[in-house]
Amino acid sequence: MLGWLRGKPAAEAIAVTPELWLRATAPWLFMRGLHDEERERLRGLCERFLAGKHFSGTHGLEVTPLMKVHVAAQACILVLELGIEWYEGWTEIIVYPSQFAPEREVMDEDGVVHVTNDPMAGEAWLGGPVVLSYEDVAMTGDEDARIAGYNVVIHEFAHKLDMRQGEPNGFPPLHAGMSVAAWRKAFSEAYADFCVMVDEADALAEEDDGEALDTLPIDPYASESPGEFFAVTSEAFFETPELLEPTYPAVYEQFRLFYRQDPLARLTSTASTS
Repeated sequence: MLGWLRGKPAAEAIAVTPELWLRATAPWLFMRGLHDEERERLRGLCERFLAGKHFSGTHGLEVTPLMKVHVAAQACILVLELGIEWYEGWTEIIVYPSQFAPEREVMDEDGVVHVTNDPMAGEAWLGGPVVLSYEDVAMTGDEDARIAGYNVVIHEFAHKLDMRQGEPNGFPPLHAGMSVAAWRKAFSEAYADFCVMVDEADALAEEDDGEALDTLPIDPYASESPGEFFAVTSEAFFETPELLEPTYPAVYEQFRLFYRQDPLARLTSTASTS
């Protein structure tokens, strides 16, 4: 794939008009509670993002301006208060029509190599592109199809933030004044707790047809690794903060400091004025 990416044309700037912006962002949960000034700053950030990124569709998919703004808005909510500079160092976004299944060689604990073709909704490469299934991108904005807290764009772009210090391990560059010890304590304790929750839900899965997994506060995929826990909880921070904060308040607080946003406070403020 790296050879295929060489020589790609430069990104084509898109004017994110108010009409296009409203059409693109109306369905997304993370827009709840944003003030007009924040929405306008996010729109401007998206224009800068789109001017610096190149989109490629696969299997004949035409990536339209609306689709690009769908991706840009979700990616830029993470850096609304951090700055577009956090996404520097790479340019390519590859969009598949639906989930894709790259062939990979994986070594198990016994040293045996297996070839896998697991379907994926998204992928972020260290120093390289972000790959997305547009079917999954669109599902997040479909009220009838979406899964609470699930957002493949936020997930993969959270990995990109994590990768600013190398391989994704759930430890992005912290801001001056943030406590490394507090971050490690919050995430390590929550990750250990969630892994136990998933194991217990898995044990009940055959008895209750998987209902125990449906009651988990975040996607069970978060138990795969600390890096995935960071990405999945980032999804929940922006999409379903009302579920994340009561379950893992220390993680929520660290995210509030890191992203310099408070989605739950936005919801509370909106509710009090409605």
